[in-house]
Amino acid sequence: MALRACGLIIFRRRLMPKVDNTAVEFLLLQASYGIHHWTPPKGHAEPGESDLETALRETQEEAGIEAGQLTIIEGFRRELSYVAREKPKTVIYWLAEVKDYNVEVRLSHEHQAYRWLGLEEACQLAQFKDMKAVLQEGHHFLCSTAA
Repeated sequence: MALRACGLIIFRRRLMPKVDNTAVEFLLLQASYGIHHWTPPKGHAEPGESDLETALRETQEEAGIEAGQLTIIEGFRRELSYVAREKPKTVIYWLAEVKDYNVEVRLSHEHQAYRWLGLEEACQLAQFKDMKAVLQEGHHFLCSTAA
């Protein structure tokens, strides 16, 4: 059975018109283990949790951002499937906007750094092809809708 994890692609918008593609910045966290990869906050479900509850809990645990500080963007949900540590893994992501542009990020021991990045920079740091694709899809979704 595949490992299942859930997370949020957290973003903020600079105070510019939405038509400006550089206005969207994504939050990536750098793992404090392994190859120190950069990803949005994510993690495995606890018994009885829904996928979205898992994503919200993991975001609070890993980045210190609580559910009440976020707006989940309707209509965007992506599922990635890949092999991690020789086991199949599925990760489900939603888009979530911080309500306060200057929200405080508080990292857990699982991460050693964070950065707010435009799409191009975020894709450069996200080493995995599937992660880059989800960031690009999320950015396109935000720029093409009134989200």
